[in-house]
Amino acid sequence: MRYHKLPSDLYTQNRAAFMKHMKPGGLALFFSNDIYPTSADGTLPFKQHADIFYLTGVDQEETVLLLFPDAHNPADREILFTLETNEELAIWEGAKLTKSQATAETGIANVQWTTAFERTLHRLMAEAKSLYLNDNQHTRARLTVETRTDRENAALRAKYPNHEIERSAPILHSIRALKRPSEIDQMQRACDITKAGFDRVLQFVKPGVMEYEIEAEFMHEFLRRGSRGFAYTPIIGSGFNACVLHYIENSAECKAGDVILMDVGAEYGNYASDMTRCVPVSGRFTDRQRAVYNAVLSVMQNAMELLRPGVSLHDYHKEVGDLMTSQLLDLKLIDRHDVEKQNPAWPAYKKYFMHGTSHFIGLDVHDVGHWHEPIAPGHVFTVEPGIYIREENLGIRLENDIVITEEGFHDLMAHIPLEADAIESVMNA
Repeated sequence: MRYHKLPSDLYTQNRAAFMKHMKPGGLALFFSNDIYPTSADGTLPFKQHADIFYLTGVDQEETVLLLFPDAHNPADREILFTLETNEELAIWEGAKLTKSQATAETGIANVQWTTAFERTLHRLMAEAKSLYLNDNQHTRARLTVETRTDRENAALRAKYPNHEIERSAPILHSIRALKRPSEIDQMQRACDITKAGFDRVLQFVKPGVMEYEIEAEFMHEFLRRGSRGFAYTPIIGSGFNACVLHYIENSAECKAGDVILMDVGAEYGNYASDMTRCVPVSGRFTDRQRAVYNAVLSVMQNAMELLRPGVSLHDYHKEVGDLMTSQLLDLKLIDRHDVEKQNPAWPAYKKYFMHGTSHFIGLDVHDVGHWHEPIAPGHVFTVEPGIYIREENLGIRLENDIVITEEGFHDLMAHIPLEADAIESVMNA
């Protein structure tokens, strides 16, 4: 394994936290992701489903987790089903987990091959009162492809129509949002790798380089430090491209006088980081660029101070909107008349700052979490305000990842250059 694995105690604690929320007699199932085909005999690289990884730490296809805390036989309360390793698999793909290795990694004593899943489940369903099924209930999800979980859920509903169906997702959204110390350590490793990539890029950027060459510099540094690559599709947008929020072509030449917006983050051990930095192609910001940059930085720094235990995320975003309104007035991008006549559903500042400021981050870059519940210690958020002035070919966004603590927050990216002077200093060293 190319990354440092977390201790099995973490996954034992995670499963216990999930089962604590289950109703009496409930049986829960979790499935690994498919290996997705491309064309001919091609496939995409395997990416484990975040939920089964959170509960087991197993980074292997064809894995199933069964949780049945009220099972009569204690051995049936946690069962892991894994792909049986054999000599042919070992020759072509590399050996899969043995039963003893799976127990060591997960803390689950009862490990069976996936071929035993159907008969074991059928035996236990006669004892269970309800069936907990998992699905993707993320508010940003676009559900256009049938996943293995979707396929298995449909089959289970058809096979066991008289069992009550319960939802696993609300429980996972609560417990996954609260990061344990070892998870935060893993996220810190991802942020450290992201810093190394950014340090490399600051020495590389100059007029004439291509956006995709910058992407390659990041990828080189990420891979050589144990990451499997980007935690999400990177955005490397120079000039006007920085004003396209989800620009991922990364195909243009970086020209003198422009600013490059780089929204990138390394993954490490399936945990994500999410950073945005803006740098001047020529090594120095113009006065106007610096003024906009510092306005975004001010909003970012003040927004971090607003994220505190007990705060409502909806109230937080409203307060950040007020901060941004003040900065846009100072930059003369909007005026008092714009603010006075604004539509409360789409305030004046939205013309230049269209997106939200923070989202949960963890095993997914847009991680799960309940937006209607107050912020709590252990939540990890991005903080990413931006100003996009299309008529000036200038887009500035700055983003760090922070952990909410009892006293306030801990910035996982505090060691990554952020101030305009710091950026210029490194680029011109």
